[in-house]
Amino acid sequence: MGTAESSRAGREKPAASPAAPPSGLLDLLSVAAVVLDANGQVVFWSPQAEELFGYTAAEALGRFAARLMVHEEHWDEVIKLFAEVMESGADWAGAFPIRHKDGSTRLVEFRNMRLLDDHGETYALGLAADQATVRRVERDVALTARLVSQSPIGLAILDTELRYVTVNPALERITGLPAAERIGRPAGEVLTFLDTGDVEARFRRVLETGEPVVDRHIVCHPPGDPDHEHAWSVSYYRLEDSAGRVLGMAYFVIDITERHRAAIDAAQARQRLALIAKVSASVGTTLDLETTAHELAEAVVPDLADMATVDVLHNLFYGRSVPDAGPTRFRVLAIGAVNPTDAVRAVGPPGGLATYGSDRLITQCVRTRKPVLVPHTTPGDLRRIARDSEAASLLAAAGVHSYLAVPLVARGELLGAIALKRTLNPAPFDDDDVFLACEVASRAAVCIDNARGYQAQRQAALTLQRSLLPEPPSHLPGLRIACRYQPAGATSEVGGDWYDAIPLHAGKTALIVGDVMGSGINAAATMGQLRSATRAFAELDLAPAEALRHLDHLTESVQQTITTCVYCVYDPDRGQCHISLAGHLPPALLRPGRPAELLDLPTGVPLGVGGVPFETTTIAFRPGDQLTLYTDGLVETRREPIDARLDTLLGALTEVRGSDLGEVCDRLLDILRPPGGEDDVALLVARAQT
Repeated sequence: MGTAESSRAGREKPAASPAAPPSGLLDLLSVAAVVLDANGQVVFWSPQAEELFGYTAAEALGRFAARLMVHEEHWDEVIKLFAEVMESGADWAGAFPIRHKDGSTRLVEFRNMRLLDDHGETYALGLAADQATVRRVERDVALTARLVSQSPIGLAILDTELRYVTVNPALERITGLPAAERIGRPAGEVLTFLDTGDVEARFRRVLETGEPVVDRHIVCHPPGDPDHEHAWSVSYYRLEDSAGRVLGMAYFVIDITERHRAAIDAAQARQRLALIAKVSASVGTTLDLETTAHELAEAVVPDLADMATVDVLHNLFYGRSVPDAGPTRFRVLAIGAVNPTDAVRAVGPPGGLATYGSDRLITQCVRTRKPVLVPHTTPGDLRRIARDSEAASLLAAAGVHSYLAVPLVARGELLGAIALKRTLNPAPFDDDDVFLACEVASRAAVCIDNARGYQAQRQAALTLQRSLLPEPPSHLPGLRIACRYQPAGATSEVGGDWYDAIPLHAGKTALIVGDVMGSGINAAATMGQLRSATRAFAELDLAPAEALRHLDHLTESVQQTITTCVYCVYDPDRGQCHISLAGHLPPALLRPGRPAELLDLPTGVPLGVGGVPFETTTIAFRPGDQLTLYTDGLVETRREPIDARLDTLLGALTEVRGSDLGEVCDRLLDILRPPGGEDDVALLVARAQT
């Protein structure tokens, strides 16, 4: 009979409740209210009824509702329903087609009920809303409920007191905490696995300001998986109704643990590559063994370990292999540590010797040539890591909880091991750390082996060089001399500089300072040949220029052919000094009462060039006069021009006038010789005596 849907329900008495502000839902539905008397005439017409049916209150009041709002074919049905409600007092609800003032027809949701006033008169109250609006609201509510329940994103809704109202299944899965343990409880009681004070403060700020927090990352150990670290992206926002009234707040949780772990893995990979690059760039900058080991220890702390020790086999320095059994002796080349005091106390000072028994882990490492990993150390492990029980106690006191030893092998030869320990870093060493440490050790071992080989060669050259240098004669007629030889710094090899003072006939003395180009054993050997030849020519009492000519001819058969030299012959009877230069820097002359000066002499060409004659210059050299011969390593640097350095030399000589000649030499080296000089220096200072 034209009814789309209908239902009847017994009248229920509503439960008493305190007054509350409007929720906004009735406004959203725009519910109209119409009151009819017992005859079906309109006695009340709300503004919403005017909007829904199109008639004003003036047009509707006093008229029969059926004739006003219903098409003629539905009159009988409407009158019948109206009579049933008025007679039985039962409510009726359903959808019914009504006629709008403009002539159109629309379905309207009705709920009709009987009213009784204090005079016993009966009325009918009809509440009506547009069915399309009702269906839209129902659909929105249903979609919202499905969205919340089926969403893979965790959602929680809290009231204004920050008590849980709704928790969806996704949030239960993400956190491992059932909704039943949340509903009705304050957030602070539930989120105990987070910094709840901070979370509550953020929630309060969102409620008070309405400013949302979007995509805040949280790392935690949730109740559902407390043994593992999880990462979430959390967003908070305030909930308001259509009238702007604050209802509470909601927050979304997205599990980004896999992304977080991938980011950590990527960051660790970048750190490993950075460490390898750091080792490649910073280890082996010199050819000094101790410096290279120190660079390695510093490079891995604290990026890889909190304590690192570079131990080289003591037998390595004597060309012997590691014994197959028994204790092993190591030389502690370098220590790197976050807390150096603890490391030195537990391991010993750099440069010292340490003996480890056959049961020790570092001994196992070098004998097997394989890394030894102890992720979590026990007291028993510490005893096998340390060289003795006292050192084990010191390691325990320092907080060592993880250990890794990696062999140092270069070109197939075992050099030693690097021992890594963690104290402050809580993470244990793992297989990735083993791989990284092996890569670092393989690169560093080549640098250590290069430094070891160079040091052996340098030591041999230095020994040869010093053995070829003469001891100054104890007595020279009318002359007092002092000599110094200082090898190059650790970054360069020993050169071919030399000095000599040779007693001649008739009380004369030959003074020679020379510099063979090149470095190493070859330069030192060439220097020895030239020095021996110089002594032979000096015995012939040749003039300086003639002696240099013979030396120049001799260098044609010597491998190292380019050599500079200054050759002086002092004659105390005549108070003269005869000087010739072979491409060498001029001597410095200091006379009493006058500043030091460089002698203006023909420079000549270095020995080995050939075909150019040498010249001899004679100067007065009387008691009190001082002559300084030197090689270019004393005055040449890459940072200052040679003229400035020569001025510094003259100033220093003037400054130390009258001092003991040994003190003069030492003072000149202190002023002019930079630390770790790049070239060796030969220095000879002679002072004429009465």
